[in-house]
Amino acid sequence: MLSSHHCTLRRNLAQFPRIICVGLLLCTAQASSKQPGKTHQSVVRTGAFPTSDGLTLHVKTDLGSIEIQALPPGTPPQVRYTVNVETDAAGGTGKKLLDAYALAASTSPTGIELTGSLPAHNNQAQFWVQYVISIPANYSVEISTGAGDIQTSDIGGRVLLQTEGGNVTTGRISFHGVQHSADPPVAKIESQGGHIKVQDVSGDLDAFTAGGHIMVGNIAGNAKLHTGGGHIRAGKIKGAAQLETDGGNITVGEAGAFVTVRTGGGQIDFGEVRGSVHAQTGGGGIRVISVAGPMEVETSGGSICLTRIRNTVRAETGDGTITAWINPESVDQVRPARLPGPSQLATGTGDIVVFLPRNIAATIDATVQNGGIQRIEAGPSFPLNVQLRADGQAHAMGTLNGGGAMLRLRTATGKIRLQYLDEDVSLRETLLQEQRSRIAQKLNEAGYEEVTVSSQPAIPRPGDAGVEEEKSEWQSWVSRFEITFLGGMRQDPDEFKKHLLNSPPPDYPQLAKRAGVQGVVRLQVRLKTDGSLSVEKVLEGEPALVEAATAAIQQWRATPEQFGGKKVDVISTVTFNFQLR
Repeated sequence: MLSSHHCTLRRNLAQFPRIICVGLLLCTAQASSKQPGKTHQSVVRTGAFPTSDGLTLHVKTDLGSIEIQALPPGTPPQVRYTVNVETDAAGGTGKKLLDAYALAASTSPTGIELTGSLPAHNNQAQFWVQYVISIPANYSVEISTGAGDIQTSDIGGRVLLQTEGGNVTTGRISFHGVQHSADPPVAKIESQGGHIKVQDVSGDLDAFTAGGHIMVGNIAGNAKLHTGGGHIRAGKIKGAAQLETDGGNITVGEAGAFVTVRTGGGQIDFGEVRGSVHAQTGGGGIRVISVAGPMEVETSGGSICLTRIRNTVRAETGDGTITAWINPESVDQVRPARLPGPSQLATGTGDIVVFLPRNIAATIDATVQNGGIQRIEAGPSFPLNVQLRADGQAHAMGTLNGGGAMLRLRTATGKIRLQYLDEDVSLRETLLQEQRSRIAQKLNEAGYEEVTVSSQPAIPRPGDAGVEEEKSEWQSWVSRFEITFLGGMRQDPDEFKKHLLNSPPPDYPQLAKRAGVQGVVRLQVRLKTDGSLSVEKVLEGEPALVEAATAAIQQWRATPEQFGGKKVDVISTVTFNFQLR
């Protein structure tokens, strides 16, 4: 009987000749739920081959969980294997099937080769197969299994691991040879749906899974990590990094070179990046502690928080708030700090808050398309010339310390606020500490030894409680930040409606009716702590209709929101559709 982490497969050759039905693959918990009283038969094949250090183990099997162990220290170089094959076929039929399991073991100039395949049979039968193989500490490993998990201890050579549907877990991969740029990666791992978890790798790492999470420790070379929908978490990546998921979150502690990151809709969290960054998400937020090189970050709707920008930056979001601490290093104590080139922060309906050092040499160009000059805020020490243009846009220009690279700030309907770095040092330090703690906690959850943990919790699957808690943590952080800078927390319109106690619709203006005026009015509103509402700005709508909608909002009443045990203002949007019948 195999332990609970083995895998099982039913194959019906009468219907599917020579095809393994992966859809009937059962994980070990299911495999152990066998019919009471039903006899199972098994066979164990063992063997050992002397070998030389630095060679490769090749394993190819159509079914089987594979565990790779290191030989005890001082053991002569050899490869030992134990293969346990089990079936639920009864009597003589089961024995014949077990005897027919094809296992071949041989030596070659490159190392040791093991192949295994299930026997052909005409009746339904389940099989359980497990390989346990011991190898020299500095052996390389190449494994391919059609269905099953792969687990290895520390490996002293290169690694190539492939499974059609299982999880892959490895120890440290420490290739001791010379890594040339044209060489294959030190570790290449592929799964068609399982999770991948890797400890440290001494060179390049390529990892792909069709849908699971990817958790890696420290990568001494380049990293290419791609999942069809799970999370990606990495401790430190020394070389260039390409990280991509179709929907999960991405968290990286440190990166030493160029980093390109894309997620279809998750959050992006970065610690310190010594190179440049290109990050894109389809809807989540982006938080970065520090980037030494040029940075481009983009989200279709989330908030962006950049706590230390030392080079050029381009940040864009369709709906969220952008907060940026721009702090390039000064050449000396006398000359001002300078950005090496132009930078731009742009948002659609969100606000922009920028912190600058007092000695920075820069040229400010700020524009708010709608809302008036009161939507550009700066202290009196900022030499800004704020004007309202004929097209209704509020525009501010100013040169700091003689001027320098252009810093463009753009928002359609939000606010722009400029402050000096020393005006709120405690907030920045708090955010930095929270970001470091958050990244450490996420890596901690992956079970890496850099952070002390009492146990290794299971990797959360998309949609489970762990993912929801992460979303909640992000939203809580954003809300607290918005309360600090905007005087209220933003809320989704559907969630905002739940607060409403009395919300009569607006009257259709008679003049507008007679003139045939109709259309959508969209307003940004504020729910105050006393339950009253006010209109903050007009996002869309004809003036005659806007006036009626505003009058209605002022009559509404709602239940105040609480955050951290205190009542806080809520900022949201309300939409009315005036249509002539």
